[in-house]
Amino acid sequence: MVGDKIKIVVADDHKLFRKGIIALLEDFDFIGQINEASNGLELIELLEKMGNRPDVILLDLRMPVMDGVEAQQRIRKLYPDIKVIIVTMEDDEQFILHLINEGVNGYLLKNADPDEVELAIQKVVEKGFYFSEDISKLVMKGLVGKDKHDMSIVLDLNEREVEILKLICKEFTAAEIADKLNLSVRTIEGYRQKLLDKSGAKNMAGLVVFAIKHNLFHL
Repeated sequence: MVGDKIKIVVADDHKLFRKGIIALLEDFDFIGQINEASNGLELIELLEKMGNRPDVILLDLRMPVMDGVEAQQRIRKLYPDIKVIIVTMEDDEQFILHLINEGVNGYLLKNADPDEVELAIQKVVEKGFYFSEDISKLVMKGLVGKDKHDMSIVLDLNEREVEILKLICKEFTAAEIADKLNLSVRTIEGYRQKLLDKSGAKNMAGLVVFAIKHNLFHL
């Protein structure tokens, strides 16, 4: 994305909130094309028509016709490269974990500061995921009491894979990891895919949750 403007779709059924977010985004110099949708079905239809699809979708959960949960599931199947940031007031830790496991890249509460919205979009595009401090605490709370020691999975990871997983959790990009370990970016991307396959995670956000759950990384 270096040198490119980020293309965004805002999907929310509350017009006032949607227009407010769009006005905020227009103030960010790294944002390019902005489209909008008032429900999940309208969002899917919009994506089908767009020749130049968005990099990021800011997605509300509670919408008529088709809610954000179903829309996210369809997007993951049809357009897996599009990053999805949930923007909602829903703060139940188990629900957040479920959505991360389903493949969302970031999660923002609707009372977030404008600076956090800006940071979340940049992090999701550059690193593949974004957890605010509040969401990180909720994720940790949701993992308390869970089985964190499925050794059959952890032991299947070799030393290099664990090393790269920890760097991913520290928000290193593939290029940064490659530089640090004196490996090619293609090699790192290969390792990332192996980590996704072995962990069952759907993206980098899911890998972070996997690492935390199995005591390989601590927020």
